[in-house]
Amino acid sequence: MSAPRPLEGVRILALEQYGAGPFATLQLVDLGADVIKVEDPATGGDVGRRVPPYATDDASVFFESFNRGKRSIALDLSSDAGRALFERLVERCDAVFANLRGDVPAKLRLRYEDLRHLNERVVCCFLSSYGIEGSEQREPGYDYVIQGRAGWMSLTGEPDDPPEKTGLSLVDYSTGLVAALSLVSALHAARRTGKGADCDVALFDTAIAMLTYPGAWHLSRGFSPTRTTRSAHPSLIPFQNFRTADGWIVVACAKEKFWQRLVHVLGRPELADDARYSSFEARRENASILLPELDRLFAARHTGELLAALRAAGVPCGPVNDVAGALADPLVAERGLVVETEHPSLGTVRQLASAPRVGPFEPARRRGPFLGEHTEEVLGELLGLDEAAIADLGREGAFGREWRSASRAS
Repeated sequence: MSAPRPLEGVRILALEQYGAGPFATLQLVDLGADVIKVEDPATGGDVGRRVPPYATDDASVFFESFNRGKRSIALDLSSDAGRALFERLVERCDAVFANLRGDVPAKLRLRYEDLRHLNERVVCCFLSSYGIEGSEQREPGYDYVIQGRAGWMSLTGEPDDPPEKTGLSLVDYSTGLVAALSLVSALHAARRTGKGADCDVALFDTAIAMLTYPGAWHLSRGFSPTRTTRSAHPSLIPFQNFRTADGWIVVACAKEKFWQRLVHVLGRPELADDARYSSFEARRENASILLPELDRLFAARHTGELLAALRAAGVPCGPVNDVAGALADPLVAERGLVVETEHPSLGTVRQLASAPRVGPFEPARRRGPFLGEHTEEVLGELLGLDEAAIADLGREGAFGREWRSASRAS
């Protein structure tokens, strides 16, 4: 029998949709948590179910990639019966998680002060664009919008090109990781103190925090970060993309020893002793002379041969892959980063495991849930309700107007 996963026994009610929120709880699922999606039947549940391409009437590969291993219950929180059921579930869960506009948790009475009378230890974690407190809690927002507002787009792309977003929704996913960390930290505190709390996690906060040292340079010394040619580091040289005879390569000389090893591999060991290039600052001051020479040396070599030589010399480097090339990297399989699930309408879905590792790693391999698929299972397991009681609640509107029990629908 395999060892228990770190978060086994942790149960989370998740009012989540689309990307950032489901990405946050997926990390917790792979660590063993039981994440129960609370979905509104009136809206068709998580909008991610319908994101094209590769979508059917009831599922999409997009949805599967964020919701593997979760359970779903249909619950109409606007009905008295639905709200009462939700509150009974809160009594038996460790956390409530939601990614909603900042003012909505208070309107839906999901905040800790709204729920603590039901469960003093419950953790309430909210992921929003601008926070659940403050002047902009009512403002809608998305990753793309935040990347522009937080300065990221001014730093992405070539100097003379228009501002660009990153190729992935990194504000969403980074904030998802921040939310997962916040929730687990609050759970730890609740187990120590017996009291839960609100976690106020914002896309904006995460994006600003991730400005890190360029932000500190600006705040402390008035530095104005700008876009750099070929994704170069703002101060370390060479630390950027270089074109080879048949592709592109990234080299990162973040230490003097890497610079010295690099020039030996490139057949110009004398550059290591050249006073113009003998330090970080000297290379930065003489970049206009050095970089064209490095461009010429890189362009004369083939990617595979050069990568092998650089890796043998201990120089941090790598190819610039497309997505297909990245997923074909042998390390992806070695690290167990691809997970397969079987879906009745999508067939075999190959997707990516989450990154956190605590002890032996075993990602969830159950497909994402259909809307309300586990309603009866969860209510029976957590609340002890039988089929007749659930049917009565259905007639009272707890599960929405179109609800049909699993037994009657089969």
